[in-house]
Amino acid sequence: MNYNHITQAYQNAERQALEEMNDPHLIVLTMFDALLKSMQIFETNIDIKNGGDAELKSKHFARALTIIYALQSSLDFEKGESIATNLFQLYEFARQQLIADLTKGQADGTATAIQALQEIRDAWETIGPQVKK
Repeated sequence: MNYNHITQAYQNAERQALEEMNDPHLIVLTMFDALLKSMQIFETNIDIKNGGDAELKSKHFARALTIIYALQSSLDFEKGESIATNLFQLYEFARQQLIADLTKGQADGTATAIQALQEIRDAWETIGPQVKK
């Protein structure tokens, strides 16, 4: 077995992982993906009486709120001005929909919030290659 080859492959993988961690655009895209996944799992499991899983609902509700908070906290209102304000309001809308749906036990607003966030996520992915130039 060629240990030099294995060591080199490991170092390359580690270097790539570090580069990705230093890419703010990729970090936000990853956060969007995790947020949308958690919101969808929450939405699927919200109705306990009709087969929803209480543990999954609770776990992904908390995870979604945590990611929303992280996204809101990462906004730069000085540089981003109206864009940052609009994103903050969108994140706040998503947060309010999650809380309202948890209270009602029905995922009415969560679906709407998912659609809005998906549009922003897709736009964020599209501008990614332009940001890296």
